[in-house]
Amino acid sequence: MNGMDSPDPANASESASASEPRAPHRPVTEGSQASFGTYRRNPVSFVRRGTRLQGRRQEAWDEYADRFVVDVPRHVADTSVHPDYRFDAEAEFGRKAPLVVEVGSGLGEAVTHAAAEHPEWDFLAVEVYTPGLANTLVKIAQAGLTNVRVVQANAPEVLTTMLPAGSVHQVWVFFPDPWHKAKHHKRRLLQPAFAEQVAQALEPGGLWRIATDWSNYAVHARDVVNASPDFENLHDGERAGEESPLTQVWASGVETVVGGAPVREGRAPVSTGHTGPNEGVDELGGWAPRFEGRTLTSFERKALEAGRMVFDLTYRRKP
Repeated sequence: MNGMDSPDPANASESASASEPRAPHRPVTEGSQASFGTYRRNPVSFVRRGTRLQGRRQEAWDEYADRFVVDVPRHVADTSVHPDYRFDAEAEFGRKAPLVVEVGSGLGEAVTHAAAEHPEWDFLAVEVYTPGLANTLVKIAQAGLTNVRVVQANAPEVLTTMLPAGSVHQVWVFFPDPWHKAKHHKRRLLQPAFAEQVAQALEPGGLWRIATDWSNYAVHARDVVNASPDFENLHDGERAGEESPLTQVWASGVETVVGGAPVREGRAPVSTGHTGPNEGVDELGGWAPRFEGRTLTSFERKALEAGRMVFDLTYRRKP
């Protein structure tokens, strides 16, 4: 996920060097559910980055993985979940409590902070990036948390087969990879099919919280979830017009600057695909105020320092 504070996936390497040490590999079973980089014929939304663990991350993995990493049976790929496996949260945590799932937990900053603030809730961090998982284990240990588990897995499989239907209190998707180029938009996590998967996992009335720092993806996310019959926008019509962060970011022209270098005159900013400055006024709105339960991560701080705006959306699962 973008929130990992990692390179743009469009430019990232597909895999780490074969010589790099890797986290323990778990056996997989034959099948077709997540084979060859796809999930049910759809491209996955992530690019596998380096799996090398060093220093305290390796130490944390060695010491805490058995306790906090959910050891799921695999199905073809090492990020897949066997379709027969079901996660029993009550057995895993030793209690019955609301379950919050963060998809793309990155370095674990948001999920561990929230777990410390809400000991009455249980948290499942879903991530494919091994160093991110290990970093989350470091934070779990430092804070002495017992209400967090992490799983290295493809999110659609977690939501559709691993988690029992209606078992999740909230789903969080913060700063997913934006996949800026138009030809890569099909790889964006937030798609109609993913909205159906989130709806399946959520309990009636459960919340789906979304945040992104790119206006093009913000519009895309709003369009996708607004079109879903399973969700209602808790802030429908709010922060529209001149108060809309979308209107403000369009007028600011901040997204025409990539890495400090202005985009050529007459060309759309490469960082946002088809979205550029001065695109008018956002009359639709629907943006939520910043979710106070999301700590200010290093990634979000960098986005704000670069002058970008953060767009929050909050949806409720209809009964």
